[in-house]
Amino acid sequence: MSLRSRFALIFAVISTVAAALVGTLGYRAASLRVNQEIDRSLSTVTVALSGFQGEQSTATAGPPAGARSGLCQPYPACSQDVHVIAQRLAPDGTITPLVGFPLVLPASADVLAMVASGDPGQATTSRVVVDGDIYRQRTTVLAGGRGVLQVAVPVGFAGYVLGGMAVQFSVISGAVLLAAAAAGWLIARRITRRLVRLAGIAEQVSASGSVDQAVPMGGRDEVGRLAMSFNTMLGRLATAREAQERLVQDAAHELRTPLTSLRTNAAVLRRISELSPQSRERLIDDIVGETRELSHLIDELIDLALSAHSDDPEEPSGLRELVHRAAERVRRRTGREVLVDADGSIVLGRRHSLERAVGNLLENAAKFDAGGPEPIEIRVSRGAVTVSDRGPGIAGEDASRVFDRFYRTDTARGLPGSGLGLAIVRDIAVAHGGTVFARPRPGGGAEVGFAVDPSRLLPEPAGTDLPDGGGEAAASA
Repeated sequence: MSLRSRFALIFAVISTVAAALVGTLGYRAASLRVNQEIDRSLSTVTVALSGFQGEQSTATAGPPAGARSGLCQPYPACSQDVHVIAQRLAPDGTITPLVGFPLVLPASADVLAMVASGDPGQATTSRVVVDGDIYRQRTTVLAGGRGVLQVAVPVGFAGYVLGGMAVQFSVISGAVLLAAAAAGWLIARRITRRLVRLAGIAEQVSASGSVDQAVPMGGRDEVGRLAMSFNTMLGRLATAREAQERLVQDAAHELRTPLTSLRTNAAVLRRISELSPQSRERLIDDIVGETRELSHLIDELIDLALSAHSDDPEEPSGLRELVHRAAERVRRRTGREVLVDADGSIVLGRRHSLERAVGNLLENAAKFDAGGPEPIEIRVSRGAVTVSDRGPGIAGEDASRVFDRFYRTDTARGLPGSGLGLAIVRDIAVAHGGTVFARPRPGGGAEVGFAVDPSRLLPEPAGTDLPDGGGEAAASA
């Protein structure tokens, strides 16, 4: 069953149940009201006839002559409805008609028990059938052992009216059912129209694999928000696909050079017996170097692909601690002195990713400032990490491209590396809502770094100290 049909069915069921409930309560209220009015009339007639009977002598306890004719006589009860029937049932079983048509009201076992032993004023109401007609009867015990007074009115017309009401309520409920189903279908059609379009586009994307689609957006309700989120998702998928294709193309281009070199060297190995010992050594060194570069390139490709999808949980991380660890690791690898100047910035982020970004910046500086007498400087200030070196620097046209994948400046083409280290730094910074920057250093060299989003900065706890007790530390060879 479609969503539209379900909406229509739910609307119809809810409306029908509501109409049936209102109709049932209305019918019961009307029936109760009618019965209350009938009982009130019976009570009024009973009180009037009881008082009239009390004024009669024993010898003339019955009504005047002519009462049996079925015509209303000038009794006090004659001011009531002419359809009222009244009679007195004596203890000896004698029935004396008092008011109304010459009908004999039945005496049930309960009525006879009231005649025999009822208390004066005791009354009961019941429904009786006389000559096929339904009457509502009130039986009241008379004082002085004079039996009971039975007063009844026909309720067939009231039943007819109530039955008509029940039919009307049923018809109305049926009409409400049809109207609610139609209204529910129309409303569901309007509500689900955008969902149907969204489902169609999702099916097209699933069938063709093309994410260059757009869902028409409208409204600020949940469906509109869903369409907006779907468009955002398609946009991100398109961007991710473009980035993936670009990465594959760049990787293929970068892998082609070492693979070509290895293939050439492999061909030369077929004639290794013809080479001199010095040529053999150079060949083996070349193969080892190309293999190392190829392995390093593959590792960085993996790191780049996973940098935006790290499983590390986000947690408060002190940048000062991360920087000191990264500086110590670079010192061991390169033998270069690293001067650290860090404040107590605490960032909500992925600890290992941030440490990898800092390490890449330091290794990049050590590569371009290899063998320099001055130490590499790293500064941390309010969530921004800046690494300064005294290498050849960065030209203005290269400053905006050094973070691109596989991009190398003219000064870096002869140096080892894959051109992915700073690209990984950029992806990690973007994952933390931040930015990257590269600019010339005053006095020569370059300043390269990143900054996280200010909203990720956490308050510094009171009493924090540097690991070595000061605001500046050096990790030296």
